[in-house]
Amino acid sequence: MSLSQNAPTSKANKREELKKQYKDVEDGEEIVSDDDLTRGKRRKTDKEKEKLQESEVVEMKKLENLIFGSLYSPVTFGKEEEEDGSALFHVDRSAVRQIPDYEDDDDEELSDEETGQVVGIRKGEAAWEDEEEKQINIDIASVNRLRKLRKEENEGLISGSEYIARLRAHHAKLNPGTDWARPDSQMIDGESSDDDDTQNGGVDDILRTNEDLVVKSRGNKLCAGRLEYSKLVDANAADPSNGPINSVHFHQNAQLLLTAGLDRRLRFFQIDGKRNTKIQSIFLEDCPIRKAAFLPNGSQVIVSGRRKFFYSFDLEKAKFDKIGPLVGREEKSLEQFEVSQDSNTIAFIGNEGYILLVSTKTKELIGTLKMNGSVRSLAFSDNGKHLLSSGGDGQVYVWDLRTMKCLYKGVDEGSTCGTSLCSSLNGALFASGTDRGIVNIYKKSEFVGGKRKPIKTVDNLTSKIDFMKFNHDAQILAIVSTMNKNSVKLVHVPSLTVFSNWPPPNSTMHYPRCLDFSPGSGFMAMGNAAGKVLLYKLHHYQNA
Repeated sequence: MSLSQNAPTSKANKREELKKQYKDVEDGEEIVSDDDLTRGKRRKTDKEKEKLQESEVVEMKKLENLIFGSLYSPVTFGKEEEEDGSALFHVDRSAVRQIPDYEDDDDEELSDEETGQVVGIRKGEAAWEDEEEKQINIDIASVNRLRKLRKEENEGLISGSEYIARLRAHHAKLNPGTDWARPDSQMIDGESSDDDDTQNGGVDDILRTNEDLVVKSRGNKLCAGRLEYSKLVDANAADPSNGPINSVHFHQNAQLLLTAGLDRRLRFFQIDGKRNTKIQSIFLEDCPIRKAAFLPNGSQVIVSGRRKFFYSFDLEKAKFDKIGPLVGREEKSLEQFEVSQDSNTIAFIGNEGYILLVSTKTKELIGTLKMNGSVRSLAFSDNGKHLLSSGGDGQVYVWDLRTMKCLYKGVDEGSTCGTSLCSSLNGALFASGTDRGIVNIYKKSEFVGGKRKPIKTVDNLTSKIDFMKFNHDAQILAIVSTMNKNSVKLVHVPSLTVFSNWPPPNSTMHYPRCLDFSPGSGFMAMGNAAGKVLLYKLHHYQNA
């Protein structure tokens, strides 16, 4: 019975074993043996181990990144990780976004979600407002340091918002901003205004041209500290003088320069800074030239020396006229003179404090003025209406040539003897030099009004001041002393300081004797005792 019962069981077991050992594959697939199954299980196990190791490595890297930072895969700001679904940095898209200026209209459109959230920020608007500011009242009259915020004398309580506004206005008043730091255009809703771009040329226009970024225009203020200049070919290089140069003067056309000196020659040069061509040379046999100058209208040249007479040279007719001695006067020398800005009057320094006024048309004496002391220097002002004089009594006189009377006289501070005077072209300023090397700069209106204090005293030179000259816009004052080498100083008038790089270092100017600026101050010419006329280009001024 046992055999019969076990037989079917053994057959069933065999069938089960066959099913386990052999696998029927449909559609002609291969039959996999038991050995193949075993190898497959081993491969599967190895792959699972590799995946497990990789996952462990990834987890370790993430832990290292969290602890030590992004060593293996640096985090990109604003991008979320896709593998994990969790980002180290979360971008808050609900925040207000400002559209940059450089975005074009053709850029990709924002999504619907972003479109509803993008809001422009108007420049100057507060991000939030404190409602309690309007409810708070502050008594600005009870605190001493807050009384400066009052707009009216009896004002007391003000709201918190008004208090903040006044504090800001007071701070802006005490700390004004610089012009160059202020933006030319204002931002409106995150974009620059088209009108501002049109008027100011736009920021991008700077990169669309090869012009200088800093444009120097006539009328700009001259910077203090260091003067920008270039040394050019000597103005009289084509025909140097054999004696000291006593006068250099530019014609009103800025191209013609005259030079004159003790070699008795009056020379004319065409100034271009490169060749400086000589135009004409005139020899005066009986007069070593002490001073020569164009009339402001450019029609004549007045030439004088240590003689009883003087010369007038007509530029159109190329003719010399000898004038003098003056009727009724016994002066042995008419070497020092000044010409009025309206070209009508010539003022000569006479004897015993007398000033001789001569008409440029008739060349006759039309009047005299008398000082208490000796006359050493003269300067016209206010287009020839006023005349300044100084001399041995240490006082400055202001004369009205219409009434031939003295408007005012005052002591030149610190002066015992005035040796040089000059006035600005507009008549607002004048400078007085002394025999001790002191130069006082005055505002004429204040001096005539009784204020004798100068706005600046320049004491950089130690010897007698022989010559001074303002340039056309009165931003530069040249001071010359003929007694020492390189004894020239240029004063920056707006700041009342001396240019630190003048005279030029390591250069020999010899003994300077005279100086002049061209009508537009583009050129500066200086004559010295060696017979040379040094020529310089002042870069701040664009016109000669």
